[in-house]
Amino acid sequence: MRDLHLTGDGFSIEDVADVANRRARVVVGDELAERMAPARGVVTEAVRRKDVVYGVTTGFGALADTTIGADDLAKLQVGILRSHAAAVGEPLPDEVVRALLLLRARTLSAGYSGVRIELPAMLLALLERDLLPVIPSKGSVGASGDLAQLAHLALPLIGEGRLRAPGDGPQGRPTAEVLAEHGLTPLELEPKEGLSLINGTEPMQAVLALAIVAAEDLCRVADVACAISVEALFGTDRAYDDRVQRIRPHPGQLTSAANLRQLLSGSPLLASHRYSDHAVQDSYSLRCAPQVHGSARDLIAHCRRVLTIELSSIVDNPVVVRGEDGDGFEVMSTGNFHGQPIAFAADALAMAVAELASISERRIYRMLDPATSRGLPPFLAPDAGTNSGFMLAQYTAASLVSENKVLCHPASVDSIPTSGNQEDHVSMGWHSVRKAHEVIENAATILAIELLCGAQGLDLREQVAAPAKATEAVRRRIRSDVEPMMIDRELAPQIDAVRAMLSDVIVAAGVVD
Repeated sequence: MRDLHLTGDGFSIEDVADVANRRARVVVGDELAERMAPARGVVTEAVRRKDVVYGVTTGFGALADTTIGADDLAKLQVGILRSHAAAVGEPLPDEVVRALLLLRARTLSAGYSGVRIELPAMLLALLERDLLPVIPSKGSVGASGDLAQLAHLALPLIGEGRLRAPGDGPQGRPTAEVLAEHGLTPLELEPKEGLSLINGTEPMQAVLALAIVAAEDLCRVADVACAISVEALFGTDRAYDDRVQRIRPHPGQLTSAANLRQLLSGSPLLASHRYSDHAVQDSYSLRCAPQVHGSARDLIAHCRRVLTIELSSIVDNPVVVRGEDGDGFEVMSTGNFHGQPIAFAADALAMAVAELASISERRIYRMLDPATSRGLPPFLAPDAGTNSGFMLAQYTAASLVSENKVLCHPASVDSIPTSGNQEDHVSMGWHSVRKAHEVIENAATILAIELLCGAQGLDLREQVAAPAKATEAVRRRIRSDVEPMMIDRELAPQIDAVRAMLSDVIVAAGVVD
């Protein structure tokens, strides 16, 4: 487990993924208190002078014109956490909550929020002990960020809400009970701190970061699955020739084509029919794989660029910035919490991954239909009729492809006014990232089905010739957990088993890009 230092600077997508999956731990940087002190001093002085500052000496949202008395300032900050903790639905997964603890601590520590170091330190204390706030998954429109989810994240800092300790059920236990067990004392919030805990895009950032890492892996899996299908279907690798690819040099296309050439290099199975006249050209799902897979890669790369900027951005409101002349500080309202950049990126990510799945399903179908499989038995069943083979695996893939089409309807073009019409245009970015996550889950299953069918296809071609070294290594990895299906047996466990080994498939194939 590697160490990351919380300095207020941004983290990379890989940093977020490593913390989320407990491959890295986070410690407070040595100079963090010094970085945070000036902005905190500005907030403290504004309260002393009784300045009108949104969310510090006023109400929130449509209540921004309501002045709050000095005696109620602390109560104001606690009240916003309680009133905004209105999310519903199943709790967010553990890895998302870990990422969220990291990202919220980072924003607060950057020196623009005007809060004390105790806030990010408490978030890291929870993260270090794997004490995870129970955060319901629904109830954000991506406007002032994800207010409801962040409120549920913040409540445990003041001893309220629910925490999930290792070994607890999904709904966790009352926070006060868990904190006491671990020797942690709840915080007492000071002016602006409640507001700073709930403004921001970090929940969207957390889900999208993990989705991008998963999507990039699925691009690699898609190339591997395609290569196996090419061999099983007596296809050709000529369309992946570098001379052809270089005359349309989209970066993702070049990468996928290079992967396919590497995966199929030296394949005796391809060589066995290279000069036959069984087909002048392969179908699009084989021949155009670099173009489709590559376009997905390029779109995912765009999403990575957007999120990389967001992970180093300040998404709080209001913020403490330098004065126009460079001297002193002032508190300014901002719209940086609006989730539109993430909403667009997540919708694009969903479309990219959905197409990896869509073309995969077409290759699955070709392997199962004797009219298109070039000599394979119907549904890859040696004794078809008595056995149905992988017929229903394609049904499942087709179902998930159709579900993805619905999920790819863009949430980012929707909006609905909230907060007394003060927040009259919202991003729906939370919907976008949640949908992208679902598309990725579906696509992973579809690619697992293609690998499962492809391995069966290679088994059935054994009497012709051996596959390439890379694809044979993948076939062996699959066969280490899933035996060939020469007589019908339950398909769901086979699909699940291959779904669980997708990372191993990438390693076995030697695909790095």
